[in-house]
Amino acid sequence: MDCSKVGTLLFHLRKEKGLTQKQLADRMNLSDKTISKWERGLGCPDVNLLGELSNLFEVNIEKILNGNLEPNTLDSGNFRRLKFYICPTCGNVITNTGNAEISCCGRRLSPLAAKTADSGHRAKVEDTDGEFYVTFQHEMEKDHYISFVAFVTNEKLLLVKLYPEQEASVRLPKMGPLLHKYSTRFYYCCSRHGLYVL
Repeated sequence: MDCSKVGTLLFHLRKEKGLTQKQLADRMNLSDKTISKWERGLGCPDVNLLGELSNLFEVNIEKILNGNLEPNTLDSGNFRRLKFYICPTCGNVITNTGNAEISCCGRRLSPLAAKTADSGHRAKVEDTDGEFYVTFQHEMEKDHYISFVAFVTNEKLLLVKLYPEQEASVRLPKMGPLLHKYSTRFYYCCSRHGLYVL
């Protein structure tokens, strides 16, 4: 850990929050001399203070320890680069279109790799008036079910969460023509076998 880099980052984060060294010290029950020492690179925060700094500055502990908050390259928001993440602990579904470090329940998550449906995971899509009716010949048991369905265009995402023991079907409003290779995609996720794309 480079105390100089950590100190510079803490200085900038404190300024970003509009706090003086004294105000930050008071919030953390420390002396302003301690804050000054950190910011001048003459020492680093104790490990037991990192969680409090992380919460106060809304920055990951890892970034504080690295002394670096490099931003990602600007993302135009194009959903062609959409990634899905699922927390193995709580089942939370997270999406993003850029480069991000995604974590949930204390675990760093990796994006799911979408694959073409096999015979056990095929979806049937019916084009009805104003919507798509999507059904699956898939069990919906507690440990094996379709967990979500997502309809994605270049600029929109509609995600529907499904739960065990409900019907394996969903109705989606039309947001564009279905199955146009570059403008729309249809994703769904099996809790046991992962992400599929149609």
